[in-house]
Amino acid sequence: MPLVRLSGDMSETDAQAEVTVVLPDGSELSVPSGSTVEDVAYEIGPGLGRDTVAGKIDGELVERHATVHDGARIEIVTDQSDEYLQVLRHSAAHVFAQALQRLFPEATLTIGPYTDEGFYYDVTDVDLDEDDLREIESEMDAIIEADYDIERVVRSREDALEIYADNEFKREILDEEAAGEEVTFYKQDGWQDLCRGPHVESTGEVGAAKLLEVSAAYWRGDEENETLTRVYGTAFASEADLEEYLDLREQAKERDHRKIGQEMNLFSIPTVTGPGLPLYHPPGKTVLRELSDFANELNREHGYEEVETPHLFRTELWKQSGHYDNYHDDMFILDVNDEEYGLKPMNCPGHATIFDQQSWSYRDLPKRYFENGKVYRKEQRGELSGLSRVWSFTIDDGHLFVRPDQIRAEIESVIEMIFEVVETLGLEVDVALATRPEKSVGGDEIWETAEEQLREVLESGGYDYDIEPGDGAFYGPKIDFGFEDALGRVWDGPTVQLDFNMPERFELTYTGEDNEEHRPVMIHRALYGSYERFFMVLIEHFDGNFPPWLAPEQVRVLPISDATLGYAHRVRNALTEAGIRAEVEDRDWTIGRKIRQGHDDRLPYMVIVGDDEAEAGTVSVRDRFENQQSDVDLDEFVDHLVTEYEQRRTEPTFIH
Repeated sequence: MPLVRLSGDMSETDAQAEVTVVLPDGSELSVPSGSTVEDVAYEIGPGLGRDTVAGKIDGELVERHATVHDGARIEIVTDQSDEYLQVLRHSAAHVFAQALQRLFPEATLTIGPYTDEGFYYDVTDVDLDEDDLREIESEMDAIIEADYDIERVVRSREDALEIYADNEFKREILDEEAAGEEVTFYKQDGWQDLCRGPHVESTGEVGAAKLLEVSAAYWRGDEENETLTRVYGTAFASEADLEEYLDLREQAKERDHRKIGQEMNLFSIPTVTGPGLPLYHPPGKTVLRELSDFANELNREHGYEEVETPHLFRTELWKQSGHYDNYHDDMFILDVNDEEYGLKPMNCPGHATIFDQQSWSYRDLPKRYFENGKVYRKEQRGELSGLSRVWSFTIDDGHLFVRPDQIRAEIESVIEMIFEVVETLGLEVDVALATRPEKSVGGDEIWETAEEQLREVLESGGYDYDIEPGDGAFYGPKIDFGFEDALGRVWDGPTVQLDFNMPERFELTYTGEDNEEHRPVMIHRALYGSYERFFMVLIEHFDGNFPPWLAPEQVRVLPISDATLGYAHRVRNALTEAGIRAEVEDRDWTIGRKIRQGHDDRLPYMVIVGDDEAEAGTVSVRDRFENQQSDVDLDEFVDHLVTEYEQRRTEPTFIH
């Protein structure tokens, strides 16, 4: 969103004209042309007008002075809204910047947005360490305590350029993003920053703030640009909320998938192999194989056929699909015998090409392809982090080629599959409609049609969803499903994308009932999103205590002494013959130590065998909750485990 105020004083013609806006309940409201979000709030009611902090226009958070347009979907943000915390954190970023420049006047400011967990500010011309952060934090507390008014100031672009005569970063923002004659600043106690807002009324509304860490970042995320200092922080309306967050953050450190991945020997990303290129060890690959089997089973049940495409294509294909023009910076481009190739960042062009190799009738549609396809995306090195952002990852990809009259039923079927995944694993999801991005292909009418069809599916299904403005794929809008882990953090996951553009670019056709050629519509979907990020979510959500059907080692047999080692192996053989992943703990340890190690290794079940069990042909079963049951018939236990794993239960259920 540009830092521009496009609306000046309303002309007489504007004052007489009206625009219609859509409120959250679907009702419409007519307001004078040139009205702001705050004006709309006052039209609804004077109390709401007075309480307005900011607003949302078509899902995008804006300042309350932002002008509404005809047909805009409007939400009013007050201090009771979920979005209020984002506004507060944006103001906290300004509190940080003011405190920084009080203590380090030489510091140069660049950008400081809010984030899902707080805010950050990128600065330069100053070296900061952890001790500096504590000093800056104390100064922030003083600014918050002073409760300075936060004032919005409109200035000409020329005045802004003069103010930032020595700040090349702000001047670049003004040169590239400011399309109008006026820009907005926010000012507090004489200090000011170029900013589009929104902000709270005063610094005192930032009830509590904490600076978390300092790191390096590239200007605008481009490693060809200057390296900046990035300071991360967070803020809340109260000290109690901040303390709760900091407690959760400590828990998150313990659940970090990189830490647990090392403890459980799941994966590694060694420097020698290159950044963002994970290696999966046998236990980790076991989990991924089970996830793949689950997804493949769902795909086949819903009529998908498996295909396979190579890891790279000639760039002619990427030019035809639109990736070369719209995704080139994120691709790995190779020169092979003086011919240009690109590692695939997505699987869809390959699937479209497969569809194009045959002639199709309207009776043949929908065609549904799926592939667990490895893709490659050139993320900035500074953005790579464990399995959450990598260069190489696998998508449980699916592409459907459908008639226009089949769109709704097929999207609903995909959503049904996604929720089967969600419910099987006991996860929570946030749903969002992601709309047209700045870089896109296709005309306005196609995009409006696609977005409206996705919106109708969500609303008819009764889903509570947010709008993600500009977050769609370059070829079409999408429904995104974010996984919420045990700590309340949301990670990108499954997606459903509606695409009228790629079939046009590939000239895909089918013969209709009228014997004429027609253009199919393409639906892109993934049930997990990517295996890598989904694996990360599961590791942290379950704290490594995977559901029994996913656990790399499902049962460990613990002989009390060497005398029962032979029987322990017979028990293990009975388990493995039934398809259960089981091992024998044969180290010369006490049984107490073996049990402790089993719990540390996050096993769903341990089976303890001694002389009595060997003589009776039974076992003593202990689960991860430290429940134990003796004299269990081995066949009964095996049968139960087979059923438990086939049903993909989330927790061990043998002992009640």
